[in-house]
Amino acid sequence: MGLMKEFKAFALRGNVLDLAIGVIIGGAFGKIVSSLVGDLFMPVIGWATSGLSFRDLKVVLKAAVMDGTTVVKPEVALTYGNFIQTTVDFLIVALSIFLFIQAINKAKARFEKKAAEEAPAPPPAKADDVVLLEEIRDLLKKQAEK
Repeated sequence: MGLMKEFKAFALRGNVLDLAIGVIIGGAFGKIVSSLVGDLFMPVIGWATSGLSFRDLKVVLKAAVMDGTTVVKPEVALTYGNFIQTTVDFLIVALSIFLFIQAINKAKARFEKKAAEEAPAPPPAKADDVVLLEEIRDLLKKQAEK
């Protein structure tokens, strides 16, 4: 039973739950960014490069051996275009996340600044001797009223 209690304490700590929420939101955000890259940016890049698809770029080291339409031995190729495509995807994803985090930080700073301006300033801290003198004054006032 001790193992279960330890696991429960571990799994229900705040930072584990925060991490789980972050992973879930990150996965959903990743889908959005992947769609942004694949559906918006890459078609524009393909159009700008006259329809060149990076994924098709390769250096064939050994051609495929064919028997009619059947592949006997597949080709051996360095598909460097796929690497270029993946790198471009990564750079766009990294830039998107950077801009998203930057926007969140700016909004958070504005909110904190506004909240600090609206909040009343706390009264200045009093020294111990001033507090003691105020207590004596209040006691003397009470005695004078009786």
